[in-house]
Amino acid sequence: MDRVNGVDHEDWNFEGYYVSERRESRELVDSNKSVNSLTLSPDGAFIRNDEMTNNHILQKFCTQGRLMAAAKLIDVMARKSQIPHFHSCTNLIRGFIKNGQVDKACKIMNIMVMSGGVPDTITYNMVVGGLCKRGNLQSAVALVEDMSLSGCSPDAITYNTIIRCIFDKGNFNQAVNFWRDQLRKGCPPYLVTYTVLIELVCRYCGATRALEVLEDMTMEGCYPDIITYNSLVSSTSKQGKYEDTALVIFNLLSHGMQPNVVTYNTLIHSLSSHGYWDEVDDILKIMNEISSPPTLITYNILLNGLCKSGLLDRAISLYSTMVSENCSPDIITYNTLLSALCKEGFMDEGIRLLNLLVGTKCSPGLVTYNIVIDGLARMGSTESAKELYGEMIERGIVPDEITHTSLAWGFCRADQLEEAVELLKEMYKKEHKVKNTAYRYVILGLCKQRKLDIAIQALDLMVKSQCKPDERIYYALIKAVADGGMVKEANDLHQKLIKWKILRKEII
Repeated sequence: MDRVNGVDHEDWNFEGYYVSERRESRELVDSNKSVNSLTLSPDGAFIRNDEMTNNHILQKFCTQGRLMAAAKLIDVMARKSQIPHFHSCTNLIRGFIKNGQVDKACKIMNIMVMSGGVPDTITYNMVVGGLCKRGNLQSAVALVEDMSLSGCSPDAITYNTIIRCIFDKGNFNQAVNFWRDQLRKGCPPYLVTYTVLIELVCRYCGATRALEVLEDMTMEGCYPDIITYNSLVSSTSKQGKYEDTALVIFNLLSHGMQPNVVTYNTLIHSLSSHGYWDEVDDILKIMNEISSPPTLITYNILLNGLCKSGLLDRAISLYSTMVSENCSPDIITYNTLLSALCKEGFMDEGIRLLNLLVGTKCSPGLVTYNIVIDGLARMGSTESAKELYGEMIERGIVPDEITHTSLAWGFCRADQLEEAVELLKEMYKKEHKVKNTAYRYVILGLCKQRKLDIAIQALDLMVKSQCKPDERIYYALIKAVADGGMVKEANDLHQKLIKWKILRKEII
């Protein structure tokens, strides 16, 4: 029997538990002190134990990661009015949340609170987040209300989670009203939550409505700062709504504030990504006029935009300006330039720049080498790529999946398929992922060259790497066997593959 006094041990459905079952849970804790038919219950041993013994078992279950056993034990302890070990309850709640079992976490939390325990803010926030993730907004809001009553006040993360969930449901006005109500109940005017709210209103309802809410919230003690305005500048400019961006900046100025370097960098990033270079020049002119010259981040944003737009000459000119203005480039600057040089095919210049960086404060690392190796591989300069690969290892830089993938494709493009197979073996040893297309290219190429033994090695690697060969690969292997004069063996192989349901019945 799974029931003790009519309580189902496996009854863990708990949607809306905090909304409708607090009173019922309290009665559950206070009642059912006597248990009938202990010998018929699978929990008989737990029921006979005292509180200290059960808590010792509970801690052991938690240490062993036996969540369900621990939860069932807590349920038994609740019915016996035993107080469970609160730290174990907390760990159990977090464990259930991480496993996506929100209803079970809520039930354990309720028993803990009814027993006098107070979960910490992190645990509460995890449960609130779990409920919101499942779309159970009503229970999440009710839990926030219960937090203060239990002695653990909600924080900015709690409110941010609820507000984001409300917006996800499309209830924009409800989100504004929720935050206003919390402020009136004495919630601190968390600037980060206020900024999140305004940014979401801007994203879903437009800048005009966001600025209206911004003004309204000043009556509740929430005042915007430059971070709030920068979030609005970012939101509107990313969408290319520059008229709204201008509206936000005008509102910023009307409140006696001034744009800062983050404001300008945000605008420059957006305008450059949209190709509005005249407007970018205007902003740079303003920055210099107000004695807020471009920073390293500003230059890196500009260089990235110019390089992505294929304006390499302007990027190099900007780099020269940057140096002349005593703004020291960093490795991001050089990686951006190197990527553009390699993309445009200026490999000699790229290698020269890489060599200049060696031994400086911007000494090349893994990313830098990957950029140049990939460039060389794309140009078919596999020997130079291998040399650079060797230099990289000598300098103590460990190649990664990107390095090996770039080299593998370089070998394939240059029809150096045997070297590609050796590299695939190295990648397999290091557990680097290889795309199906790379294996397919190598195997099909080897079959065309009638290098059947090496092609089979590559196929073996492909299968071991849990990549699924397609019919083209198998038919290419069969054809290669037949072309090698082993027609009978090719037909036998074909029939076996049909029998194993790898291939369909087709005539070679």
